[in-house]
Amino acid sequence: MTVVVKLGSSLVTDGAGRVRRGLLAARAADLAAIARSGEKVCVVSSGAIALGTPLLGMARRPRTTPQLQAASAAGQVRLQLAWEAALRAEGLRTAQVLLSASDLAERASYVNVRNALDALLRLGVVPVINENDATATDEITFGDNDALAAQVAVLLGARLLVLLTEVDGVYSAHPAEPGSEPLASGDAVEGAAIGRGGALGRGGMESKVAAARLAAGAGIPTVIASGRGEGVVAAIAAGEARGTHFAPAGETPSAFRLWLRHAKPTAGRLVVDDGARDALVAGGGSLLAVGVAACEGSFAAGDAVELVALDGAVLGKGIAGAGSDELRGRPRGVEAVHRDRRVLY
Repeated sequence: MTVVVKLGSSLVTDGAGRVRRGLLAARAADLAAIARSGEKVCVVSSGAIALGTPLLGMARRPRTTPQLQAASAAGQVRLQLAWEAALRAEGLRTAQVLLSASDLAERASYVNVRNALDALLRLGVVPVINENDATATDEITFGDNDALAAQVAVLLGARLLVLLTEVDGVYSAHPAEPGSEPLASGDAVEGAAIGRGGALGRGGMESKVAAARLAAGAGIPTVIASGRGEGVVAAIAAGEARGTHFAPAGETPSAFRLWLRHAKPTAGRLVVDDGARDALVAGGGSLLAVGVAACEGSFAAGDAVELVALDGAVLGKGIAGAGSDELRGRPRGVEAVHRDRRVLY
């Protein structure tokens, strides 16, 4: 079984372009303890842009995509070397893995990524994963490394996802406000005043909660907890109550349906009539083109499409069996989405 641990820029770096080596050493000790127990460990680490920004003479985090890409490329070297040193001190080997959203969007590359990570984990190597910001664009990114960590956990079928932050989990309001209390369960998070990211990174509590819900929905227990102190990750992995715990969903879909639901971006929407809705939801059948009441967007066969009822309810997601131009004519005998290539929500 695998434990995936994510650390953000504010934990990995100090805000002045320096690595928090003491914190990395403490987390490396955690990972070594988990590895000695017989489990595999995987790290998702931010920090490349924060480390690269001062290297390039920039006073603050850049805003343009080319400058962000340049800062990421410069800082990624320092980030990986810092993790390699921390893990080597604990007797662990490491490997760098940089992913882009497009790596997970296509089924073949998704499987290739999974196979590569599985091979590293079986060899006892700790993958240190980051988004490939040097080649990512605004149009196709994970958005933040919380989302990437959730995707990696789903891809690996992890036993546990741990999202580390500056505070002790999710609070009922801003932690500095009087009366604000930590929430032990993800069930209590609805309506809590959660915040966006800070100056060092794109994430924040809002993105961590979204990532936790994604992973938990895929059957992976997820904990949002403080990344500071001794033994925090090892304690969480051992079952100790820390931070905010998001319980896993009861039923886990197949690997293909997990990929389709969480990793494959949608290129359009198919609005289905009531008869087609019944065939999909109650009968478990395929969606025929004759049942498509409206076709939104421009897509080709093989793209993912959202399936929507006439009343606007989102039914699920599927792989289009034909392009948007063909489906708009509602031709008979054409399969819009095969029953084995869709997932219902």
